[in-house]
Amino acid sequence: MGQYYDDEFPLDRLISFNKLLEMYDRMAESNDEFIAAKAKYVLEAQAPYPELREGFKDPSLLKKYEKVIEIILQDSFSEVLTHNEIKVASLPYYDLIFSGSQRFKKILAAAGDDFELKARGVPEHLSYIMGCTIILSFYYGFNLDFKRPLFYDIPDENGVMKHYRILYNADFMELIPTEKAKDLTPEDVDELLDNFDNVEVWKDKIPPGSFIARGFVISNMFDATTEHSISEIKSSLISRDKKVSDNFINNLQDVFRSFFNMKDLRVGFVSYNPDEDLFEKLHNKEMTSYLLHDKIMETCSAALCKRSYSKLLDQHDYFAVANVDKYYEMCDGELPAKSLKKQGIKSAIFAPISNEGKLLGILELVSTKVNALNSVNAQKLGDIMPYIVTAVMRSAAEEENLIDAVIQKECTTVHSSVYWKFKEQAKKFIWEESDGKQPSFNDIVFKDVHPLYGQIDIKDSSKARNLSIQKDLIIQLSKINKITTIAWEKQKLPIYEELIFRINNLLEEIEEVLNTNSEQAIFDFIKAEVIPIFDYLKSSNKQLEKMILAYEDEIDPKTETYYNHRKEYDDSVMTINKKLASVIDRKQEDAQAMFPHYFERYKTDGVEHNMYVGQSIAGQLPFNMLYLNNLRLWQLQVMCDMENTHYKLKSKLPVALDVASLLLVYSTSLSIRFRLDEKRFDVDGTYNARYEVIKKRIDKSFIKGTNERLTQTGKLSIVYSQKKEELEYLRYISFLKSKGYFTNNIEIVELEGLQGVTGLKAIRAEILYNKDNESGKTYTYDDLMDELKA
Repeated sequence: MGQYYDDEFPLDRLISFNKLLEMYDRMAESNDEFIAAKAKYVLEAQAPYPELREGFKDPSLLKKYEKVIEIILQDSFSEVLTHNEIKVASLPYYDLIFSGSQRFKKILAAAGDDFELKARGVPEHLSYIMGCTIILSFYYGFNLDFKRPLFYDIPDENGVMKHYRILYNADFMELIPTEKAKDLTPEDVDELLDNFDNVEVWKDKIPPGSFIARGFVISNMFDATTEHSISEIKSSLISRDKKVSDNFINNLQDVFRSFFNMKDLRVGFVSYNPDEDLFEKLHNKEMTSYLLHDKIMETCSAALCKRSYSKLLDQHDYFAVANVDKYYEMCDGELPAKSLKKQGIKSAIFAPISNEGKLLGILELVSTKVNALNSVNAQKLGDIMPYIVTAVMRSAAEEENLIDAVIQKECTTVHSSVYWKFKEQAKKFIWEESDGKQPSFNDIVFKDVHPLYGQIDIKDSSKARNLSIQKDLIIQLSKINKITTIAWEKQKLPIYEELIFRINNLLEEIEEVLNTNSEQAIFDFIKAEVIPIFDYLKSSNKQLEKMILAYEDEIDPKTETYYNHRKEYDDSVMTINKKLASVIDRKQEDAQAMFPHYFERYKTDGVEHNMYVGQSIAGQLPFNMLYLNNLRLWQLQVMCDMENTHYKLKSKLPVALDVASLLLVYSTSLSIRFRLDEKRFDVDGTYNARYEVIKKRIDKSFIKGTNERLTQTGKLSIVYSQKKEELEYLRYISFLKSKGYFTNNIEIVELEGLQGVTGLKAIRAEILYNKDNESGKTYTYDDLMDELKA
């Protein structure tokens, strides 16, 4: 009995039936003749063996007194209930059994001769402190909750593990103090409770052998297999470390076998991809799928028959097949019957895992026995589905994070319209990695898509930028010249005169024209020639020091130059870009709701955007040319809205910059490829490169036979090459005129041939500007300029 005889223990434990026999002593005095006679019979049987009352340690005596003990325990183990109740007499916390009901004996026999009964939840040994806590609770009256649920795990005749909860009846136990027992004060108990890990303190307060524990317990048990299985499934599914556990799938399968009381039950799972209506295997190699069998993915309509598809995907209800062979004949060998029959499966339950009406995946339970799984026992899943849903949702979130991480690493940010395609590649990448291969993220290609391009460019931005730089440089050099001239007047050093001469030359040069290298040349000159002299002058003359410090206060610390007009220009460009980008970004949400398409916009000196629409991007959604026409009309309106936004903003800008708008209409569909090295989409193939050439050059193009630029302030230029596009856009413009977007000033012009590109034409439509949204009044560009100047 191992630790049972440990000398260093606060309890001296004796097997005894004294408290039960004391009850018979009282019953023998009963007025009920039957009860009295029964009690006297038990007492007479025990009388020759006083040790059964006094108590004994040697467990071998249990065999010696076996028949007498059976008589003593006869009422506790009623013959009427013995085939129903699971009950044993034993020592608490020890697997030492005296007697048991017939049902318990039958359960134990089914487990096999080599089965060793051992309670789960009992400490490896009853430690000294554990013994003391029992004494504190049951003798000193300090209610300490140290109980844990106890179970016997016993396999049945089929090898399915059953779980029996143990409830102790300790009515027949008594604690008797010896001469070693001490009186404990509340302060003593406080000290004990603060020193759970200090056994010496406990031995001092409750010495070894200070109490005798005499008696026995009756262990009542009930079959808690279902409740225990639910708890185990819950624990397995919500455990954070399940991915690192190699035995997770096997453990989960064992629990399901106990739950359904089925030795040959197997568990599978398949995830659902709503973007493409696909079933997909999990990346965990251990988790199989009986619906997919040897495939990694399959469309739901191909993997299921009409009936199973309706049940699982439309109704989100269980689909049970009690007899696979019969089902196979009934559906003429369609899937999934064909696949299940091929795998030797005779019955199955498929349970949809869904949350808030969205299907996440299918739980698959299969058996090699006919009728073992059916629509009746499928209802048992109702108790555990909430935990499965929670686990699948968390697993899906983790997978999304993993997919996002792969996409982020390989491709940076990806637009929502094409995310599904990148997701496919990321899943493939993760699969290859989990299989131990060298994973590679393949190029993403979308074929046969229709491009839309537009830009609102800041007019003469280079000229305005140069003008602002020129003004700042003139101011800075003039201030330097003034300080240097005073220094020359105070001290006629030739070096000052030479410096003034060079500053004047620089001023004359940049007042006439600002060359591309002028800014850097002046910056280098000031840093190398002027600053060292200024540092010297600050320490030599108070007046000059004051002037130089005032000059330095006006120098921007980031650019190390005079940065006033240039800042006004930069702020104006930044404000224009921010406002225009916010307009198209906001309106893009509406456009995506009409039909999904790829969209990107970027800021330069103005705002440009690219859009691509087509079946290959739409995925499962059917594409129609109507959606392209719709986007073209949407784009026209958005360009006018952006123009209006700018001209309401113009009067508030530090530099009143103008913009000009341009659209490119391209008649041919093309292919685009995501370049992994550049982390962006680009046209794919030599033929499609013509589109990019036109895009880059049209804003610099001229009207044929003139020096007039195509793009003009106040007009939207629409570049095209086909007559059908001309007619289409004239139709749109006519419609938008009625809505107050354009005037009647519409012209069609031919463009000078670009390098490698000829035959381009353009519609130029004059935009109506609405100064005040509330009034609804519209203006031409010239009217608006006059209004703003007034």
